[in-house]
Amino acid sequence: MPYERRDGGNPLQAPRGKIPFVELDGERLGDSQVIIEELTRRRGLTLDVGLTAQELATARFVRRTLEEATYFAILRQRWLEEDGWQEQYPAFKVLLPAPLAPLAIPLIRRKVRNAAGSQGIGRYTRDEFIAMAVADLGAVETVLGVGAFLLGDAPRSVDATVYALLVALQKHLGATAAHAASRSPRLLAYTERIGARYWPATAMAPA
Repeated sequence: MPYERRDGGNPLQAPRGKIPFVELDGERLGDSQVIIEELTRRRGLTLDVGLTAQELATARFVRRTLEEATYFAILRQRWLEEDGWQEQYPAFKVLLPAPLAPLAIPLIRRKVRNAAGSQGIGRYTRDEFIAMAVADLGAVETVLGVGAFLLGDAPRSVDATVYALLVALQKHLGATAAHAASRSPRLLAYTERIGARYWPATAMAPA
């Protein structure tokens, strides 16, 4: 399908207050899974046709683990850990008008801190939450096995989620054990394979 990719994005403009979001048929949609489901429904996509009930369940468990657990480890590392914040801040501040950034960014970080506490990831030590992320990655690598994609030799919708979270870890999580685990030979080959297949002329594949 034809599309236009835009870098960054202001979460304040997103329908759920978070990125990614898309504009589809004139409507803004947030939440990656909602986006995937709506694209599937409106455009008649067939990525998951032929999967067994067990494979669909596996895909759901992997996706939910990454979105509801690993994602928050990334969020904490980027926004609340000092080494992650030093990397995050220069990229984020350019999304806000210069006079607004000094006022808005502390408020956003406070909101992230509260969200991390409510979700639970903020209640652990740094070593503990990083260890959780490493365990999540080990589970993904086990499910992947020696296949080209998560559920075999063909890409499925779950690969969109796995790819996005892995790239975030591989490119932006600093010198942590989770960053190193995300760049294991098998996982790195997986993201490079998808990047080369779908975005060969861009920098989407991790360096």
